[in-house]
Amino acid sequence: MNEAAVSIDLPNNLFTGTTAVVTGASRGVGRSTAIRLAEGGANVVVNYLSNDVEALETVRVCQNKGVEAIAVQADVSDMLEAQKLAKQTLDRFGQIDLVVCNAGVWEGAPIEDMSEDIWNKVINTNLKSAWATTKACVPALKKQPSGSIVMVSSTSGQRGEAGYSNYSASKGGMISFTKALASELCPTIRVNAVAPGWIETAMVRPAFEDEAYYQSVIDAIPLKRIAATDDVALSICFLLSDWSRHTTGEVLNINGGSVLCG
Repeated sequence: MNEAAVSIDLPNNLFTGTTAVVTGASRGVGRSTAIRLAEGGANVVVNYLSNDVEALETVRVCQNKGVEAIAVQADVSDMLEAQKLAKQTLDRFGQIDLVVCNAGVWEGAPIEDMSEDIWNKVINTNLKSAWATTKACVPALKKQPSGSIVMVSSTSGQRGEAGYSNYSASKGGMISFTKALASELCPTIRVNAVAPGWIETAMVRPAFEDEAYYQSVIDAIPLKRIAATDDVALSICFLLSDWSRHTTGEVLNINGGSVLCG
């Protein structure tokens, strides 16, 4: 498994003049998205919870694309911390144009064994953080001629996932949150979501220690491969950009054909 970039370059003027906030951007999908936004010309705010080494490395890669980038430590499941993230972004760049709500964890248990702490941790990290980040950033987004928000949901939020009812509830909530905000914030702010299936990230790698299980997952995907983080990042950039300027309230499925949703 790897997280190699797709051999496609984004136009370096795709996001020129914009500032993008990406939560959970020290690794995985968030890191790949931050780097792609920088490639497209956006100044990038790399939010992270605890791993400052990886966050600063993401910042370095973004800066090497010729843009400005900063790392901001904040637990965005906390409203005050999300407000800190927005304030530090505005203090440095003076504007917020693009927001990616990506912070998330994947932990579960059978319902009869699930502790309240695990339920709350997943709901707060995945769903509450999307609410808090959006609430904190929307006042700045409204001051811009246009803005775009992308929620990173999951196929688990569409069809459910046994043993991970908390995760499914959080990701399904993000989809409904997307649709509600799309109506509420139009016409100047677009809100969309991506719903990846399996992705090659450190978060899911322990699930594939069993080679037979790993092969069974691939066999169940019509495209016969697991998404790289960059596959998701490119889709997020599409939804953030003017390439999708007439699209809002939509869920873009990135699952290799494993879940066919209208």
